Amino acid sequence: MNIDKTNAQMRKGVLELCVLSVISDQEVYTSDILLSLKEAQLLVVEGTVYPLLTRLKNDGVLKYKWEESSSGPPRKYYSLTDQGKETLKSLTVTWKQLTDSVNQLLKPKKS
Repeated sequence: MNIDKTNAQMRKGVLELCVLSVISDQEVYTSDILLSLKEAQLLVVEGTVYPLLTRLKNDGVLKYKWEESSSGPPRKYYSLTDQGKETLKSLTVTWKQLTDSVNQLLKPKKS
């Protein structure tokens, strides 16, 4: 069994929930998202996050606006749409149910 591949798949499976959670508090730039994920020890490369952001935007979950930057080209800032807020709520409920179930199975068995 390739444990690294399994670990990567588990992280990838929760990435959408994590990204939506980061964006839920305020408008954020992609580097802010990457930094938050890194601080949470969910190391993700830009090549993974950009396609996810595009898909979420195309699905109506995210919106963005361009803002001029004093230190370079304009920046794209992401925020949740109303649909995105509902999606985050739903995914959070599912995540809590899933972690409760998995944690129950991971408990040491009584003999």
